[in-house]
Amino acid sequence: MAVHLRVLLILSGFTGIHSITTVSEVSVKAGSSISIPCLYGLQYISHVKYLCKGFYWHSCSYIVKTNQQNSGRFSISDDNTRRIFTVTINDLADEDTDYWCAVEINGGADVKEYFHLSVTGDTPHLYVDHQEITRLNGDNLTINCYYTNTGETKWCRLGISCVTRSSGSIDGTKVTISEGAHSVFNVTMSGLRTESSGWYWCAKGDLKMPVHVTVTETPTTTTIGTRHLTTLSPTPNHILEDGQQSAYTDPKSLIISLSLLISIVMVALLIWFMLRRHKQTKAESSATTTAEEELTYSIVKHKTKTSSQAEEEVTYSNVRHMGKTLDERSDAKSDVDVTYSSVVTVRQQTPKRVEAKDEDVTYSRLDQHQQNL
Repeated sequence: MAVHLRVLLILSGFTGIHSITTVSEVSVKAGSSISIPCLYGLQYISHVKYLCKGFYWHSCSYIVKTNQQNSGRFSISDDNTRRIFTVTINDLADEDTDYWCAVEINGGADVKEYFHLSVTGDTPHLYVDHQEITRLNGDNLTINCYYTNTGETKWCRLGISCVTRSSGSIDGTKVTISEGAHSVFNVTMSGLRTESSGWYWCAKGDLKMPVHVTVTETPTTTTIGTRHLTTLSPTPNHILEDGQQSAYTDPKSLIISLSLLISIVMVALLIWFMLRRHKQTKAESSATTTAEEELTYSIVKHKTKTSSQAEEEVTYSNVRHMGKTLDERSDAKSDVDVTYSSVVTVRQQTPKRVEAKDEDVTYSRLDQHQQNL
């Protein structure tokens, strides 16, 4: 780890980033906003950074610090990864001209770098359409730099290198510079990568205009039915003629969706079958069985005795009842069979009929009734 730190410090020394690097002269319009990047050395990552206002360093005043809350027209932010802190000044006024990017050094002199703002009430002498630009990985980017002054044309990355000819490269990204319409030159960066993110500046003579470029991963949209799934893909999509991106379909997502659909269909069929079976069983069990009446005939024989006996003797036959089979459901109520028997006795009027050979027969009818308790 210590060896790695020493190597980084050596590289910082070779690149000249042992203190602070920033743009030196910027043309701005009154009432607008400007962001100024300040690149610092590796050894200052944990130090407090601040903006100081004034032409002379010994008499400049603190405006805003990274360990304090931003307020008013001034703000500051620190990117420890890229070792750049950025100061932003809003609603520029005529007196907003002289500033210092500075780093606090405990027990020693602070490290600082001066920059000057040329505030005009008219069009700035060097400006761009947008100071903050965002593009996707693999895209191309063209920046229009408008100028009214003269001098050498440059496109540089803060603290790294510059392209001064019609073509070149910065940190592996191809750069092309071409003259456009009157008083404008175009800078094109081809095949952007996430590593291309950072602060750049276009220059014309002594004036510089900083531009911050952010390169993000390409979002990939997969459409399944009416749902849209968004993921990040390391490779860019093809661009269609109508400007829409082609969708990348993940085979795993299709397999999972198909399996889920099949499972839902099977569960629905099983539920439908169970409901249908239950309905049939309920219909069969709810059907009532009509009890059939049984008719049992009983023959009662009447025996006559001597003529002196006026009262007849009646003999009853045994009545055997054959019940129906009750409903076998466990929840059915018990049925009680009630059998009624009626016996009618016919008395002899006179003893003359004693000798009659014919027997008197009385029929009784047994009615069976079922009652549900």
